[in-house]
Amino acid sequence: MPTVSAHVAAALSRHIDQVFGLMGNGNAHLLDALLRDTGAAFTAVRHEVGAVVAADAHFRVSGRIAAATTTYGAGFTNTLTALAESAQARIPLVLVVGDQPTHGPRPWDVDQIALASAVGVRTYTVGRLDAAATTVIAIEHALANRTPVVIALPYDTPTLDAGPIPPLPEPRLPGPVMPSADARAAITRAAEALAGAERPVLLAGRGAWLAGATDALGRLAAAAGAVTATTALGRGVFPDGEHDLGVTGGFGAPGAMDLIHGADVVVAIGASLSPFTMRFGELLTPEARLIQVDIAPTATHPRVGEYIRGDARAVAELLADDVARLRTARGSWRDSVDAAPLRRQVVEGGFAPDGRLDPRAAAARIGELLPADRIVVSDGGHFIAWANMFWDVASPGRMVMVGTAFQSIGLGWPSVAGAVQADPEATVVLTTGDGGGLMALADLETAVRAARGRGIAVVWNDAAYSAEVNLYGLKGLHEGPMRIPQVDFAALGRAAGAEGVVVERLADLERLATWAAEPVATRPFLLLDLRISGDVIAPYQHEVIRVNS
Repeated sequence: MPTVSAHVAAALSRHIDQVFGLMGNGNAHLLDALLRDTGAAFTAVRHEVGAVVAADAHFRVSGRIAAATTTYGAGFTNTLTALAESAQARIPLVLVVGDQPTHGPRPWDVDQIALASAVGVRTYTVGRLDAAATTVIAIEHALANRTPVVIALPYDTPTLDAGPIPPLPEPRLPGPVMPSADARAAITRAAEALAGAERPVLLAGRGAWLAGATDALGRLAAAAGAVTATTALGRGVFPDGEHDLGVTGGFGAPGAMDLIHGADVVVAIGASLSPFTMRFGELLTPEARLIQVDIAPTATHPRVGEYIRGDARAVAELLADDVARLRTARGSWRDSVDAAPLRRQVVEGGFAPDGRLDPRAAAARIGELLPADRIVVSDGGHFIAWANMFWDVASPGRMVMVGTAFQSIGLGWPSVAGAVQADPEATVVLTTGDGGGLMALADLETAVRAARGRGIAVVWNDAAYSAEVNLYGLKGLHEGPMRIPQVDFAALGRAAGAEGVVVERLADLERLATWAAEPVATRPFLLLDLRISGDVIAPYQHEVIRVNS
């Protein structure tokens, strides 16, 4: 008869087709059932944190929930940083882990339910009689609440006879948050403000993309005569790039930010308005009217003057109808704005004053050479500016930043595995630093194995934890802990089966051009070890320094 493991595997595979993990005592029978009895694909990672990271990145790219699995104890505690990131970023995924036996903890067990709860994650413990149903309930909770969940397998249950596998229903999911009567009144006021604005701006984030609001946003922008801009995770959400100013905040181009600073009405849709997006209070003038549309219970930034709670697509459609009716026929502000030159970033030369490669010049050249079908996955660190400033992406699902919600580094390499399984036709480009790259080094091999000729890694190698140098080194703190001996990432890549290229001048990037022209099936994973200057500080970091000085 089917075991508890078979019930959990069947329920998982009914709703999830990708599983990432590392085998141990607590999940060995589950993995056996998954691989023998279901069609779910399994990708092995080399460190447990990578299992959750890969499942997280998979959802961010595809919108489809994935699963991670590890053993109990140390296998579970190794996932906590990634779980916290997924919880704070509101990414649904399922982590299936071993746990202490039903008769009580062993000397090496820890309170895993308490640990998961501490980072905001709920645990569902399966039993002999409810394993399949509990698994479906957990998946339902993850999807309905956009959160990770843990499914715990007590050590003495996986091989128990659980009887025939029952019918497995679809999870019940809530519908879009439709505007209330009060919200409808606020929509009318927002439409009046947009219709009467002289310099309107629409700012959209990833929430608008998740709601499928692209077409509605395009119609609203045209009706209002508004220029558009996005958060870092919302790039590509507007259908018309001609009037788009690119990323808002510290990643934005100077000309674009100057124009937005002069806006009189700004409507933010599906954007959380983080301090980085708002340039720590400097994005708008005090006179500008800021209206936010989101599904959070209340406004997410103190600068918001009016808040509309509702689904981004539904609200954008209502706003577009009202603005089209209210706005008198006249020329629009955006018709007088040439957005293309305003989006240009500053590049001063190939080398910084210290003689090392200027990261801006490298980023600009890489952006010209990368395949157009790219998905960019980013680790955390000072270097996050360069990809966001210089590498265009086609849609929000093609820019994945795992770590920014929890302000962590070292989650880059396993992100590649999740992204590549989410979109098997795209080229996956990792951008990581030498600090985070070393921290996640266990899954360098995972990235190379999973992506092969569809993978590129760009390591911004300045022999330092640059965010700390830029913030605390400038304050005079001892820089010893902030520095890293020069590491040869190209050699590390070759050891893992990639082609490693040391890049010390722009001409060295021509290997990327020839690599992009080669057949995907025969070319290797390419690792670019960029020996960049640490003296070039990203614009967003200057804002952080200003706030913390």
